Amino acid sequence: MGAPRNMRLSVNFDEWFPQGLYLVGEIQPVTEYQSPEDKARNRPVRPRIDEVSGLPLFRGTFADPAAEKDREKSVTVEFACAHQPVPPQAVAGMPFRPVVLEGMTVQPRAEASGQAKWITWVIRATGMTTPNTTASVTPASKPAPSKPTAGTAETTSRAAA
Repeated sequence: MGAPRNMRLSVNFDEWFPQGLYLVGEIQPVTEYQSPEDKARNRPVRPRIDEVSGLPLFRGTFADPAAEKDREKSVTVEFACAHQPVPPQAVAGMPFRPVVLEGMTVQPRAEASGQAKWITWVIRATGMTTPNTTASVTPASKPAPSKPTAGTAETTSRAAA
């Protein structure tokens, strides 16, 4: 039996990021591809919509200090929420903002390069908070499941296919 299409696994933030997660840069809206022809005709840029929730997508780049491999130290997270997530305030003396992801899910994705094949993970969330707080920075569109169904220690793992 194959896995259902668009299957997402609810995971525990602390299991995936035991040393925390740090926002690098800003959160940006994800837009649909616009061809040069569309640009020449001044067609409006359309936001990309999440297939499962129907909400607009936003993307941010984060640093994972627990990553063992260099290629895993930079993590991209997609946010499916009604409004662009606002990151927590910067901590004085730190170049990055520590965050905790709310409503975090992962989805396996097959990658290939030549004959090499591996599994990567698409990480999604509904919002973010500052560490050691319970107040939400962005409202979640759906309540997050209270019980995780899966989890590992790496954000991008490679397995022979």
